[in-house]
Amino acid sequence: MPMKLPDSAQEIINWSWSQIEPFYKELETCRLNADNLDQWMQDWSDLRRLLYESEQRLMVATTVDTSDRAAEASYHAFLDQIFPAAMAAEQHLKNKLIDSGLKPDDFSVPLRNMCSEVELFRSENLPLLSEQLKLVVEYDKIIGAQTVQWEGREVTLKQLDQVLEDPDRARRERAWRLQMKRWLADRAAINELWEKFMNRRRQLAANADYPDFRAYRWKQMLRVDYSPADCETFHQAIEMEVLPAAERLIERRRDRMGITSVRPWDLLADVSSRPALRPFETVNELDEKTASIFAQLDPQLGEYYSVMRREGYLDLENRKNKAPGGYCTEYPVVRRPFIFTNAVGTQRDVETLVHEGGHAFHVFETQHLPYFYQLEPPMEFAEVASMAMEYLAAPYYDSPQGFYSPAEAARARIDHLEQSLLFWPYMAVVDAFQHWVYTHHEAAKDPQNCDAKWTELWGRFMGFEDWSGLDEQLATGWHRKGHIHQDPFYYVEYGLALLGAVQVWRNALSDPKKALLTTAKRSRLVVHALYLSCLPLQVPGLLLTRVP
Repeated sequence: MPMKLPDSAQEIINWSWSQIEPFYKELETCRLNADNLDQWMQDWSDLRRLLYESEQRLMVATTVDTSDRAAEASYHAFLDQIFPAAMAAEQHLKNKLIDSGLKPDDFSVPLRNMCSEVELFRSENLPLLSEQLKLVVEYDKIIGAQTVQWEGREVTLKQLDQVLEDPDRARRERAWRLQMKRWLADRAAINELWEKFMNRRRQLAANADYPDFRAYRWKQMLRVDYSPADCETFHQAIEMEVLPAAERLIERRRDRMGITSVRPWDLLADVSSRPALRPFETVNELDEKTASIFAQLDPQLGEYYSVMRREGYLDLENRKNKAPGGYCTEYPVVRRPFIFTNAVGTQRDVETLVHEGGHAFHVFETQHLPYFYQLEPPMEFAEVASMAMEYLAAPYYDSPQGFYSPAEAARARIDHLEQSLLFWPYMAVVDAFQHWVYTHHEAAKDPQNCDAKWTELWGRFMGFEDWSGLDEQLATGWHRKGHIHQDPFYYVEYGLALLGAVQVWRNALSDPKKALLTTAKRSRLVVHALYLSCLPLQVPGLLLTRVP
């Protein structure tokens, strides 16, 4: 040691396992002791960074163009030939470290996580995990191909979001119904894919000797700070404390819009019939103005974002055959994040980019850590970095290089606060739905039962919206939430993180710089410390404290 690894992930993307395996064998056969522990950990981390970045680059290629068959084939080849073998080899190294009794510096939480992963590991699950990732690509392909004809041109469903903000209610309704018609056209395909997801997830749990997929997934997600019962308590707290406020908010919207009830196509339009906010006309404008805001918020954040712009780690525009939603991933060899969004010209596009920017800054701020397995914070915590950034950036919307006039910026901030409040009940629907799905496998394998459960939960938490006469559109709402299909149980994190984010925002109202947090030695954001500006928050039956 040290091992002579390739310099970049690009070099090994097309390698066979026979070329990679010797590096694992060298680590596995090495006699591990206190004197060589640090070097061994660094060598292992370097290897893991290479493989992780290779996987992420291949995955990203399938999302930027869901119709790219060559990209899909390359990713599938990795999942078939490299992923299972590498995960098995990782298991051997985790066992080696645990059995040695040695404890690397600042590694107590990663070591705890490794012990959980070792307990969960089953070799027979490796092909199933690969197959599950392939199904994720299939979902993206279905959604990425969704287009409609609108006013004489082909548009994506995402591009119709602009119309849903139009003051013309009849026009909004036409656009919304057209979106839903296109979603329903894919109902059979999504249901067929759902059965495949469910079969594999049930088998994953059974192979690992867990009674259901929820129990398996809880362990897989390393959730040691709260239980499924705590989530149910959180749902009840939202129902008790947030739902009445959400109902008042929607009632005020109804009154101010002068309508008899708030329909799904009434939720994004301005309540005073003012033209919709249009923060940018082109993606370049979105990019430039966001860069300005980050620079004003903190010079180091501005520099981080400038690096991403210069080096091409952004894909922001919406287009046909692009996967839905937004995400930030990381390339740990080059020590850079990558941001993916679907911008079409709305305020929510600004919020999405700022949100993913929070994740990206977290990546930059953790790349100095020496070991790969130190780069995996709990997602509840990682989402605080991103959701808090939405609040911290908002005061700069009306800056000279920002998006709006002062009056428009005030509208944007009020809208964001209202949407944050309405998010908690929606989050409860998504999370409660998954708790039911994965503890009632046989029933949930039938999409009709899922439709019925989603409708029931929607009535419990979101009954303030009027979906009368829209039974099919309502029942298939679970089709339209990608997390349910692609990343099960990853959603309550947003609800928990929002509690932390609004506390960061509260602190920022009195002391913006302190809320942002800088280190004593360097003027840079320490996103890892964002939680330290949050005070414990008591909700009925659940004490939410500093999760890390």
